[in-house]
Amino acid sequence: MSENQKLSPAKFGLLGFQHMFAMFGATVLVPALTGLSVSSTLLFAGLGTLLFHLLTKGKVPAFLGSSFAFLGGYFTVASMEQFADGTMNWIPYAGVGVAVAGLIYCVVSALFKVFGAEKVMRFFPPIVTGPIIIAIGLILSNSAVNNCATNWPIALLALVIVVAFNIWGKGMLKIIPILLGVVGSYVVAAIFGQVDFQPVLDAKWFGVPFQMKDTAFSLIGNVDVSTLVTVILTMAPIALATMMEHIGDMSAISSTVGKNFIKDPGLHRSLLGDGCATMLAALFGAPANTTYGENTGVLALTKVYNPGVVRMAAVLAVIFSFCPKFAALISCMPAATIGGVSLILYGMISAVGVRNIVENQVDFTKSRNVIIAALIIALALGINFSSALGCDTVAGVSGAISFTIAGVKISLSGLAVASLVGIILNAVLPGNDYKFGDNEQGDQSVNFKV
Repeated sequence: MSENQKLSPAKFGLLGFQHMFAMFGATVLVPALTGLSVSSTLLFAGLGTLLFHLLTKGKVPAFLGSSFAFLGGYFTVASMEQFADGTMNWIPYAGVGVAVAGLIYCVVSALFKVFGAEKVMRFFPPIVTGPIIIAIGLILSNSAVNNCATNWPIALLALVIVVAFNIWGKGMLKIIPILLGVVGSYVVAAIFGQVDFQPVLDAKWFGVPFQMKDTAFSLIGNVDVSTLVTVILTMAPIALATMMEHIGDMSAISSTVGKNFIKDPGLHRSLLGDGCATMLAALFGAPANTTYGENTGVLALTKVYNPGVVRMAAVLAVIFSFCPKFAALISCMPAATIGGVSLILYGMISAVGVRNIVENQVDFTKSRNVIIAALIIALALGINFSSALGCDTVAGVSGAISFTIAGVKISLSGLAVASLVGIILNAVLPGNDYKFGDNEQGDQSVNFKV
C-alpha cells in the first residue's frame, strides 16, 4: 500500500496505538534499567520522533525510542567514583555526554552531505564497530545476572516468555516479545505478593514529565569540569555503534516500504534528525533516541506505510508522559523481571556485534584485523574490570585510566579507550579495504532490538 494511503480516523488512531504499543516495552525498559525518568523518556521519544519527521521532510515512517546501545555508557557513568557517595547527580552529566554523541551524528551528517557516505564510513568499518558492540554487551552482563539473582524463578519466566514469543510468536505478538516478557513476569510476581504498589497509589494522575535537577541545565554554574570531560569521553564514542545501527535501520525501513530513504530524503537528513532528537532528549535527562526496529516490524505486518500514523504514535507517547501514576507502575517493576529481560538483551547486543563482523565478511586471516579486534575487546573489558584501575564490583565502581591535563583530571573508561584505539589503528594500519554500500545485508546487521 502507498505511504499516502487514505485512512479513516478510526483506523488511523488504531494504527497509531499499535505503533505506540510496539515501541513501548523496549522504550520504557531503558529508564527501568538505568534509573532515568520513564515520563521524560516517553515525552522525548514522542517529541524526538516528531522532530525527526520534520527534518526528514515527513517522508520516513520511523519511530524513535530509547537506545539500548548507550546502556553500557550509562552504567559506566553511574558507577564512577565521583557519584559513589550520592552528593553529585550523575544523570545531567550523562545527559551532556549523550548530547555530545548526538552532536557527532550531526557532524557526520554534514560530512555525508559534503564527502559522501563511502569516504566517511571508511573510518568506521565493522572491524571497529563490531568489537565495540561485543564489548558493550559483555560489560553489561554482570548487572543482568545480579538482578536475576534477586529472584531466579521470576527472571527465568521473563526470559522464557521473551524467547518463546521471539521464536514462535505470530503477527503482532512476535514484534513485542520484551513487552510480553515484562508484563507476564510482572503479573506473576504481583500475584505472589512480591511487588509493592504503594508508590503507584501515592503518585498523581497528572504531572510534569521531567525534573530540572536531572536536566543538563542544572549544571550551569555548578559543574565539575573534570567529571564532565570524563563523562563526555565515555559516552561520545558510543555514537560509532549507534550510527551504524541507524544506517542499518534506515536500510531495513527502505526495504520494507520499497523506497530508498537513504537517497531520499538522504542519510544526511535522517542522521541529522536522529542526532537532534538524541540531543534534545539527553539535555532533559531522557535516554538517547534511535530508530526502532519494532515499528519497522509493524510496517511489514500492516502494510500501511503512512508516516502520519507513526506521528500519531508519537503524539500518544507525549500524552502518556504526563501521567506520573503510569511511570510509578513501571518503577515498581521487580528487579528479577528486569534481570530476566536484560540477560537476553545484553547477550544479544554482543551477538549483534558478532553478526556485524560475520555479515560484513571481515577477513580475520589479516593480522591488522585480528590486532584491532583483540585490542578493542581486551582494553574495553580489561580496564572496566581492573581492580588496579579502581574497579570495585561490590560497590559497583568501574575501572578507568586517569590523568591530568592543565589541572583537569580526566578518566577514560574501557569503552572510550577501546574506541579511540580501534579508530586510530584502523586509520594507520595498512589494508583498510572496507567500502560502505557494497554489502546491503552487512549494512543492515546492526540492530540492538530483541
